[in-house]
Amino acid sequence: MTQFNSETNLQEETDLGTLIAQTTTTDRWQVLSYNAPILPIHAALLRTGKVFFFCGSGNDPNRLNSLYDSVLWDVNNGTFTRQAPPLDSNNNPIDLFCAGHSFRSDGMLMVAGGTLRYDPFYGLPSALMFDPITEKWVNKPSMNNGRWYPSVLTLGSGRILAVAGLDIDGKLNRQPEIYSATFANGWNAFPITSALPSYPHVFLLSNGNIFYSGAQMGGSGVTPRILTLPDTFTQSIAEKVVSGLQDPAFGDQAASVLLPPAQDQRVMIIGGGSSNTATNRVNIVNLKAANPTYVGSSFLKYARKHHSAVLLPDRTVFVCNGSKMNEDTTQSMLPAEIYNPVTNSWTAVAKQNVPRVYHSVALLLPDGRVATAGGNPQRRVNELQLEIYSPAYMSQSRPIIQSAPQTLNYGLQFTIQTPQAANIKWVSLIKPMATTHSCDTEQRLVDVPINFRNATSLNVTVTDNRNIAPPGWYMLFISDNNGTPSVATWTRIF
Repeated sequence: MTQFNSETNLQEETDLGTLIAQTTTTDRWQVLSYNAPILPIHAALLRTGKVFFFCGSGNDPNRLNSLYDSVLWDVNNGTFTRQAPPLDSNNNPIDLFCAGHSFRSDGMLMVAGGTLRYDPFYGLPSALMFDPITEKWVNKPSMNNGRWYPSVLTLGSGRILAVAGLDIDGKLNRQPEIYSATFANGWNAFPITSALPSYPHVFLLSNGNIFYSGAQMGGSGVTPRILTLPDTFTQSIAEKVVSGLQDPAFGDQAASVLLPPAQDQRVMIIGGGSSNTATNRVNIVNLKAANPTYVGSSFLKYARKHHSAVLLPDRTVFVCNGSKMNEDTTQSMLPAEIYNPVTNSWTAVAKQNVPRVYHSVALLLPDGRVATAGGNPQRRVNELQLEIYSPAYMSQSRPIIQSAPQTLNYGLQFTIQTPQAANIKWVSLIKPMATTHSCDTEQRLVDVPINFRNATSLNVTVTDNRNIAPPGWYMLFISDNNGTPSVATWTRIF
């Protein structure tokens, strides 16, 4: 293993030349000794703890209409298993390259849209779910029209919203629609609405409204806005513009997060680009305000686009990947950064070893580490190395969850057994990520207030608001008074 200490710049080599690690005094990057078998353009953490990768044709038009692999990565064992390719009713391959995705309440991953053709791109109307237990694709009724570069969002009702993307004719799909197993045709569409950009970063708010942050994939920025879904599909979606965003034209391949905890209803937009140039702009909007307005925040230390933002269980925001210039790996070897909402400050941490730009991903693992993968600076140039980041808390003494319920109901009081009960500061539920193109509509950290405690247990209450914590599977973490988190246990809210 080769280690780089960020304070001494010394290098120490051992026999394990296939593993590379880079560290500060406490945090660490590690390049794994094996590669991903496919380009992981789409990545999701399943409730089994495995990471699901798929890419369809993978930005290679020569692979259109071929069989498309998807793989399950068992991170702990370092193994991959391939899944049977998704096929339509005529046994033709379904190209899920550039689809959208979010989790259904039972833990199945809804994947909607994909690539019908290249150059110009047309969108597929296909909808499938991936079952984490059977580890198989399941066909669902198709959408009303195609979507290439859409966003998919699970609502508090458990229904699934699909917006934006290019349709089967390569035109903007301006007709949002909702999936429910109770609908006769699977999907019901709203009337035509104003256009949202490709892969719009959308967030479910506590009142059931939808917020578009101003971040997207490609093109110039569309004004951030709040969307209010009507009670019937014959009514139009109402819109309210959110002003104040600095450099709104720099939303291309920006990152956005619902800052922890979700109850605070603050969304942060981070970096992004316009044409070939990146920005280090960071803005935050308080969506509890009567008239929400973006305000400036502490900026990134490094301008970047194509980057990923991950909520950590210590309630900070980790940013990695990306480049100062569009799809330029020579400009992408940037130190990762961590944002602390309490101090409103960014800290540069260890620098990753593998440059990652377009079509790269990062996601939180149940043990608190962050897995990074992918990168596709040009067609048929695929970055398959895998790298894992261990935050500083991984080297500290960590609290332990001895037991907790595997199922929760809204508003329920429940007990967590832990020998560190006296020193626990936070209990958090984190929704697993399902990410692509710097966009993730899934991740959120929900605070679980502590009611009282004794020496070995915590009594806590889960939120009664389904929009704060949409039904589904979550990672349950406890964090001590230093912010050091436990390893997660899995629980389902419904």
